[in-house]
Amino acid sequence: MRILLLLLLIACAWTYAVSQSGRRVATRTAAPVQPPVNPEPEIPQPKPVPVSLTFLPDTLKERRIRTLNNNYFRLADFQGKVLVINIWASWCGPCRREVPEYEEIRKDYLARDVEFIALTPEDPAEASEKVNNFVRRTGFSFLLGWADREMARTLMSGRRAIPQTLVIDTNGAVINHWVGYAPGAGNRLRETLEGALR
Repeated sequence: MRILLLLLLIACAWTYAVSQSGRRVATRTAAPVQPPVNPEPEIPQPKPVPVSLTFLPDTLKERRIRTLNNNYFRLADFQGKVLVINIWASWCGPCRREVPEYEEIRKDYLARDVEFIALTPEDPAEASEKVNNFVRRTGFSFLLGWADREMARTLMSGRRAIPQTLVIDTNGAVINHWVGYAPGAGNRLRETLEGALR
């Protein structure tokens, strides 16, 4: 019986060895990690860029502008003149620094075909006293008026920063437009005016 058991064990071992003899040992490799599948990638939407005003539209030229002393004028009233339009506000610190420089330029061009206009987008019902105080303190002598929302938005080309200055030639083309104040802004205005008056 022992011999039979021994032969049976040898037969099992031999059968196992034969079944394993042609088999290759494979090393397991990790399956490649697939990145998570996302739906369409989200494309960032560009912020709207204000379109710069290049020419004064007739609707803007003909719009009545109320002055601080309740008279009216239109930009069309100054046909044949170069227009300097300054957009300012009574709460604007840089405007206080800009006005004296611009006033010097205005005085130098009194005998030339230039009209200096300053418009505030503030609400006349709420800001009248502040605006008049600002004008008195700074000696602002431009032709002063209230810009309604549509006029302010158009002139400012959608930019909300104040001050802004536009120089418009005798044909209504905007030849320069800058936003903000930097010392020496009067020089920039003078150079632009000299170019426009040639």
